[in-house]
Amino acid sequence: MWARINFAWRLCGTAWSFVLFGLGGIAVTVVAVPILRCLPEDELSRARRTQRLFHRLFQLYINMMRFLGVLSYEIKNAEKLKNARLVLANHPSLLDVVFLISLLPNANCIVKGHLTRNIFVRGPVKAAGYIVNETAEDAIADAERAFSNKQCLIIFPEGTRTTPSEALKLKRGAANVAIRTGSDITPVLIYCDPTTLTKNERWYQIPPKRMHYRILVRNQIPIEQYSTTMNPSKGARKLTRDLTEYFEQELRAHG
Repeated sequence: MWARINFAWRLCGTAWSFVLFGLGGIAVTVVAVPILRCLPEDELSRARRTQRLFHRLFQLYINMMRFLGVLSYEIKNAEKLKNARLVLANHPSLLDVVFLISLLPNANCIVKGHLTRNIFVRGPVKAAGYIVNETAEDAIADAERAFSNKQCLIIFPEGTRTTPSEALKLKRGAANVAIRTGSDITPVLIYCDPTTLTKNERWYQIPPKRMHYRILVRNQIPIEQYSTTMNPSKGARKLTRDLTEYFEQELRAHG
């Protein structure tokens, strides 16, 4: 009996969380973005203010889900994010980017191009100065600009959410950004137990118990050995292989 009540409560809590996320997106688009545009600021100052706004909103959102009993979480070594420039993380769940932005007040992200065609997403993405992944050359140039503006760039090297039980398949884009901008990598390991909100799951397919997130920030990976001893293309290939091995080993060791 208690198990069924708990399941029903978490289902309602999850439904409310998704409704609130959608309403929040509309409110940001209709209210916050126009207000920010009216402020006498340049584009960079407006982007910084918007990034801090998303940081605070996502903190509230995550803690609301914890209060409702939808999830629990623990974060280890968050202090290592203080001076991070390039954060690379695995991507097991839909909430990964929400957690990371909640930890980084100066977070920039690389978003898929089709999101800019969404009327409810286009405004916030532009206001926050997020990088649109249209071409590799433009993404690298935009990443360099973000770093020069003291922003931290979040990238999921897999490019999409992980399918449970499948091997990691990292794309070369993240390695190219690291090498061509000379940015050391701060790796973040994200665990979600039980797995939920994965690539092939709907929001209402909630797990039999409350999902628990563990977020572990690891030591920086220096990029110098890849950027100074070989050409960028070869370095990106080697770094991608090494990152794949690194994430696989670390996820097994700490999972």
